Amino acid sequence: MSEPFSDLMQQRLQKLQHLRAQGIDPFSITRYDRTHTAREVVAQFDNLAGQTAAVAGRLMAKRMMGKGTFADLHDESGKVQLLLSLDVVGAERLALFNTFDLGDIVGARGKVIKTRRGEVSIEVADFQLLAKSLRPLPEKWHGLTNVETRYRQRYVDLMVNPDVRRIFRLRSRIISAMRRFLDERGFMEVETPMMQPIPGGATARPFITHHNALNMDLFLRVAPELYLKRLTVGGFEKVYEINRNFRNEGIDTKHNPEFTMLELYWAYVDYHDIMHLTEEMIAAIAQEVLGTTRITYQGHPIELAPPWRRLPLLEGIRQQTGLDFSEVSVDKARKMAESLNVALHPGWNWGQIVQEVFEKKVEPTLIQPTFILDFPTDVSPLAKRKADNPQLVYRFEAFVGGELEIANAFSELNDPLDQEERFRAQARQRAAGDEEAMEYDTDFIRALQYGLPPCGGLGVGIDRLVMLLTDVNSIREVILFPQLGPEREKD
Repeated sequence: MSEPFSDLMQQRLQKLQHLRAQGIDPFSITRYDRTHTAREVVAQFDNLAGQTAAVAGRLMAKRMMGKGTFADLHDESGKVQLLLSLDVVGAERLALFNTFDLGDIVGARGKVIKTRRGEVSIEVADFQLLAKSLRPLPEKWHGLTNVETRYRQRYVDLMVNPDVRRIFRLRSRIISAMRRFLDERGFMEVETPMMQPIPGGATARPFITHHNALNMDLFLRVAPELYLKRLTVGGFEKVYEINRNFRNEGIDTKHNPEFTMLELYWAYVDYHDIMHLTEEMIAAIAQEVLGTTRITYQGHPIELAPPWRRLPLLEGIRQQTGLDFSEVSVDKARKMAESLNVALHPGWNWGQIVQEVFEKKVEPTLIQPTFILDFPTDVSPLAKRKADNPQLVYRFEAFVGGELEIANAFSELNDPLDQEERFRAQARQRAAGDEEAMEYDTDFIRALQYGLPPCGGLGVGIDRLVMLLTDVNSIREVILFPQLGPEREKD
């Protein structure tokens, strides 16, 4: 059941009924012949002066002054001023226009002029109401008190906040630039299943759904990794996908249960090659979209141009804490972490302990772009072990701006026997209560048994990359419709 109309909405509804009684029904109009956008009228004034232009958009301001009315008309491109004078449109039409409300969608046609104050305007000869806004625009929209309303009613947020529109235009350009960068280097874009019989490719808790015709549970994918690797087994040597992942996890400033990822695989290269690709790609995107690789993120000046810093994970911990976690037992690692006041779960292994210490003690210090190298094998079930230290894998994560992880990459594990044992280890963790541990994927093992060439893989969190390049500190600011809890009823 729809919510009741407020007093202001009742007034607008009455206006609509009055218009319909006069034979004017804005909702019956199917099209409007617009010749120019607002921005084009203003930018091309020298060529358009004295000519007729037709614009359409939303009324966002209106000023009635004696024998005339000034109004601000906004469309996607920007704003243009309308001037309606008694002498041109006549008393009846001027009175009709003056009944229009802020938020109404209007088409207007007239001569392009400049006012005495020098503002480019359209001297309106004819206008048409294209849609009636039955809800009044919010008087006060900015500020933290309205954050949840902004996300829940993003359509109004976009309507009244130009900077929000700027963020999402930049997001679109960032993704386009990413595709262009990869396409130019011979990568092929593909699509892989969103619903999977076995959730795999990342350690994360999945969402579960049910397929009635097949009478089987399916999982919204947590990552496309295992399917993209199957394509590499099949002979596609450079593939990528830009699409959604779903993880049934908490919501905070860096996590939304539905998010967008770039994931790619490149045969016959290792994680060093992927590092070069990553830093080159992100710098190229920044240069194309922002015109510079020097940005500011949350008050920190940051240079995105290559080369980025390379720092082994254990060395990063040693630099920040003075403690060396390499070649120590699980019990010793636990005592060392506790001495740093890092809280741990009782059943964690060495790798989980080390990663938690890294996240708490090192991540916040990573302001300039940094590749953290060589993660524990315990927390990297799909990456290849280092030849000189099987306790670690050829894996990196890219951090920037302090705790903002924007990329994760491996030299991919292609040994089916090793992968089989790691799946079993994950299954044991899952049986012990770890809901994020991976399940055993028989078909993926079968694919590896046919032979996966040496390859490097990369995942880039597009939402976080957009956060970085638009200088916002919440993922909800860069997702058009972030996940929210149920809307609370107003008192």
